[in-house]
Amino acid sequence: MVKLSVIVPFYNVQQYAPDTLRSLQSNAREDFEFILVDDCSRDGTPEILARAERELPGAVLVRHEQNGGLATARNTGIDRARGEYLTFLDGDDWLAPGYFPRLLAAIEELGCDFVRTDHVQCTARSRSVHRVPVGRRNTVLDPRGAILPADRSTSVDYAFAWAGIYHRRLLDKGVLHFTDGLRTAEDRPWIWKLHREAESFAAVSLLGVFYRRGVASSLTQIGDVRQLDFIRAFDQVIAETAADRDADVLLPKAVRTYCAIISHHLGSIERFEPAVAKKLKSLSAAALRRMPQDVLDEALDSMDLQRATRLRRLRRRPAAPGVAA
Repeated sequence: MVKLSVIVPFYNVQQYAPDTLRSLQSNAREDFEFILVDDCSRDGTPEILARAERELPGAVLVRHEQNGGLATARNTGIDRARGEYLTFLDGDDWLAPGYFPRLLAAIEELGCDFVRTDHVQCTARSRSVHRVPVGRRNTVLDPRGAILPADRSTSVDYAFAWAGIYHRRLLDKGVLHFTDGLRTAEDRPWIWKLHREAESFAAVSLLGVFYRRGVASSLTQIGDVRQLDFIRAFDQVIAETAADRDADVLLPKAVRTYCAIISHHLGSIERFEPAVAKKLKSLSAAALRRMPQDVLDEALDSMDLQRATRLRRLRRRPAAPGVAA
């Protein structure tokens, strides 16, 4: 029986894939499988993965005929997974030796639905530790209770699917799949759903994932129209939270987070292509008008003056033709 399925999407990462695959090799075990999803790469990545299929114990190679994006690639891996537990890694990141066995041991000892872990962010030569914003460690907690408070960073803001491990019962419950086709912010609706619908989780102080930030091909570094998928992602968060039994309690957090992300993108609007920057403003203004206005008023009142002013100005922006209000 497969104990752990590791889902690893790759897209045009020939420079980094060898490091990723070597780190998987140092985490291999006879009851682990590594589902390598090639999302229609156009560089040397397919050849690197073909060699890994032969040499990496437990490797399962799946190829997409068309590029579908990270969310779709992860869903492909999820559908192929046979493990009792599932986890993720991105094709340009890497692991410490023996990390997955330790992560598996942690969730088996705790017996919860999912476990979240800290990680190391790597930007050029600098390294920094980023911790799950959960104070109590190695203790089984209620995921729904970890969404709040609205004005502080919480577990739903730590939206890295690869920073954790998930029991298969979440897959059977319909919680683990991502929104198909989302090109960015795909982790946001996913982490909110996970915290609303799972029954138990824990945070552990286990370092072993090295997250490579600032990769030139990463969508977070490219100011094209795909970046605007964050609006579709957060619209989903708002809609699903509004339908939740605790909507009155949870919506302020969802709205405030959405506002913070919009403000963040507006604050670095110069990195977008001019046509995309214009679309960012019009779509963001429409998004503000779609939010529950009383909740939005409270969110803006709670934010710092610079962000609140920026968003209030945008909120007053006339609706562009063809943009839903």
